[in-house]
Amino acid sequence: MTFETELSQGKFMIPECLVCKKSVWPPTEFCNDCFGSVSLKNGDFEGKIIEFSKQNNDYFCLVEFEKNIKIMAKMSYTPKIGQMVKISKCGISNGDYFFHVS
Repeated sequence: MTFETELSQGKFMIPECLVCKKSVWPPTEFCNDCFGSVSLKNGDFEGKIIEFSKQNNDYFCLVEFEKNIKIMAKMSYTPKIGQMVKISKCGISNGDYFFHVS
């Protein structure tokens, strides 16, 4: 089970080091701090909108999870800085990751 395998099935999981318990981002097989092995943590993760911009009728948000994981996510309604959101849809399309929050 890899981050990309899970993401391709629509599941957002956070890699976590089995040794030091640090969240590892970007996703890799080994911790970038202690080089320990990484496993994927499943959950209904909540993130905070840090910034956003609008293009046409879509909003693109920089969302922070676990205090050190930042992703760009699409949102269909007007976001607010500091607003808490969850991943509503994610996956891989044409080799690119995509995330939607609500």
